[in-house]
Amino acid sequence: MWPFQKRTSLKDSGVFQGFTEWHCHILPGVDDGVETLEESLKILSLYETLGIKTVWLTPHIMEDIPNTTAELRERFAELQGAYGGKVELHLAAENMLDNLFEERLAQNDLLPLGEKGDSLLVETSFLNPPMDLYGTLERIRSKGYHPVLAHPERYVYMGESDYGRLKAMNVKFQLNLFSLVGVYGSETKKKAERLLENGMYNLTGSDTHYLSFWKENLNRKEIKKEALNALQDIASANNL
Repeated sequence: MWPFQKRTSLKDSGVFQGFTEWHCHILPGVDDGVETLEESLKILSLYETLGIKTVWLTPHIMEDIPNTTAELRERFAELQGAYGGKVELHLAAENMLDNLFEERLAQNDLLPLGEKGDSLLVETSFLNPPMDLYGTLERIRSKGYHPVLAHPERYVYMGESDYGRLKAMNVKFQLNLFSLVGVYGSETKKKAERLLENGMYNLTGSDTHYLSFWKENLNRKEIKKEALNALQDIASANNL
């Protein structure tokens, strides 16, 4: 692991200039994220101030939150109509690997990530893998999509061998930025640093669910210099 170094905050890191936000829950009123259009617009105003250029909105789709493609597109159009700022907005989804996902995959009823439309942001339970994780990932690939695993550092059941196997399958990893400042606990922070050190992340995002999340954590000075250098390399690249 990296030795102790002087640390900085996300706000002071400069990482947000020209940044693409690949994972957030700021489409209002559709999942456990932002509830109101007003709060969504406040977050987008903050993004402008930070220098964020592009945002992919990734609302949950899962058995417990069975958002339909049509409903999400309608809500996205409402947000686009209300927002007059400079940040580019795009709609995708964060897909739980459950039975509903299998149905949507079979029907090709999906909201892909990336302008090429050939990547899918996916997640699992934090505590346990789905029954056929690797089979599901192969089915995603057989449909012509590239799986992008959201916040792999947060899955307590995953270890080095799991990450290695996923990378061998060309699964891309998306880092939650706030994992690096300890928002999800010290063990998640260590895993995020280790994965970053080993060059395993392809994309970054905030996983924002509400405005106060930023106010509480943007100034926490916990990012090591080496981590920041690696983070800036990822943030400046479009790995889709």
